Amino acid sequence: MTTYADRTFTPPERIRNFCIIAHIDHGKSTLADRMLQLTGVVEERAMRAQYLDRMDIERERGITIKAQNVRLPWTVDGTDHVLHLIDTPGHVDFTYEVSRALEACEGAILLVDAAQGIEAQTLANLYLALEKDLVIIPVLNKIDLPAADPDRYAAEIAHIIGCDADDVLRVSAKTGLGVSALLDEVVRQVPPPVGDSNAPARAMIFDSVYDTYRGVVTYIRVVDGRITPRERIRMMSTGATHELLEVGIVSPEPKPSAGLGVGEVGYLITGVKDVRQSKVGDTVTSQRHGATEPLTGYREPRPMVYSGLYPVDGSQYPELREALDKLQLNDAALTYEPETSVALGFGFRCGFLGLLHLEITRDRLEREYDLDLISTAPNVVYRVILDDTREITVTNPSDWPTGKVAQIFEPTVKVTILAPSEFIGAIMELCQSRRGQLGGMDYLSETRVELRYTMPLAEIIFDFFDALKSRTRGYASLDYEEAGEQEADLVKVDILLQSEPVDAFSAIVHRDAAYAYGTMMATKLRELIPRQQFEVPIQAAIGSRIIARETIRAIRKDVLAKCYGGDISRKRKLLEKQKEGKKRMKTIGRVEVPQEAFVAALSTDSSGDKAKK
Repeated sequence: MTTYADRTFTPPERIRNFCIIAHIDHGKSTLADRMLQLTGVVEERAMRAQYLDRMDIERERGITIKAQNVRLPWTVDGTDHVLHLIDTPGHVDFTYEVSRALEACEGAILLVDAAQGIEAQTLANLYLALEKDLVIIPVLNKIDLPAADPDRYAAEIAHIIGCDADDVLRVSAKTGLGVSALLDEVVRQVPPPVGDSNAPARAMIFDSVYDTYRGVVTYIRVVDGRITPRERIRMMSTGATHELLEVGIVSPEPKPSAGLGVGEVGYLITGVKDVRQSKVGDTVTSQRHGATEPLTGYREPRPMVYSGLYPVDGSQYPELREALDKLQLNDAALTYEPETSVALGFGFRCGFLGLLHLEITRDRLEREYDLDLISTAPNVVYRVILDDTREITVTNPSDWPTGKVAQIFEPTVKVTILAPSEFIGAIMELCQSRRGQLGGMDYLSETRVELRYTMPLAEIIFDFFDALKSRTRGYASLDYEEAGEQEADLVKVDILLQSEPVDAFSAIVHRDAAYAYGTMMATKLRELIPRQQFEVPIQAAIGSRIIARETIRAIRKDVLAKCYGGDISRKRKLLEKQKEGKKRMKTIGRVEVPQEAFVAALSTDSSGDKAKK
């Protein structure tokens, strides 16, 4: 028989739900560690750095990928309170995780590095929190660093959120200085959750993960009523009903409980193996006398970047499909569909929220499922209207229509860049070279400036971040959000080997950049493809027009080596015979592109850690 944690339902007025929003490397996970220690939910001997980051990849890179929730006890003025902390990711590619966490909270700690100041991605998450009417508690971290300048950055934060510079709390998550005062402020400032405990049960799903042994574990925030074990529940969007096998709290390990009341955050297990039945944003209610009005959920994530994932060994295709199925259970933002390539065989066209999301997904597939993968160059979704008014959606260069094209629309994004004011000229030059249009510029302080641009998404997904960092000596930070679409003059560049197109190397680029792409790919392939017995031309073409060419020279055998002296006509006869043989070989010979050449030419590793910061 299941034993439940000894507890009654906590009154809503003693509950505080909050999350931490911050840029990568500003000390978010370290602050969460100190809170776990101070509240005593983790024993000293079990404590480890980045306690809430469960994945190896998170710990290695020092970034949070999955939002994690934990229940903390805290006493203020003799009254016991329950704090629900949700630790959120900081990178723009995981904004989807942040938006889910904000739905389950009433307050947010805005954590800023006292040596670096507020970054663009933190600003984006701050605006998300303000839209949801969350109470913001501004905090400066790392005040123990020699380079810290808390007075300057406190004034900057006060300017952005409209508070007094003295209201900005100062802590050191590393040493624990000021963390208990911060928890006191959370209790004082964050409002308790509001809900009706006597109404039919309504709880919102804000995350779900897959457990090999127990099935889907669904994380919920109860808004009205109570959720108790052994009752039957109904998912309001799908209508699916399940029996609750277990309801519990996370503190910080899962603990079964007698149920969850208004405002509480916890988990439930139904034994279901299909995570699609626990859709994030859905409302959970009782099957009998349940609620009729669902809670307002949040929008589904829309992929921004597409890339093909192919197994290096074709026989691993079934394993790749199974791995993607399982990974999608943990990552609702990942989309995929099967596709085939003449060059790479069977694989999947996958949709991601950004380049870091692509890289993390590929890393997880290779580590967790022992796969060896090739990922094709990332590209975006285009809308093409033909002369006969038909409309086609293109996510892959091989889908590009052959008929006459009337209009082409490409996705655009609003880009926010925060940087020291001395780099304004270099940033503007870079953005204009990538077809950016300046939308506005604001000085946050005397030395820091915020630039807003509208740019084509295709121009920033590959190496824009790298170029920005190198031009600003690493001081600039970038954030982007979708901003509709615009008409553009785009063309498909094909790479031909011996006049045969190789679909894996094709790309959709702006007409002005077509020549540069064609020349770059032809030069790269000339070095990567081994020499044949015959001459091989590599050409880049737009339609039937060749825009660039490189030639792989033939390997020549010395057929005259066996001729010692003798008549010249004998030598000429041998050379003519060789010439005829090469001509015949050229017509029937095929150029085999080695796997290593595909990996090197298409690899996105060079864009690897661009997205890290």
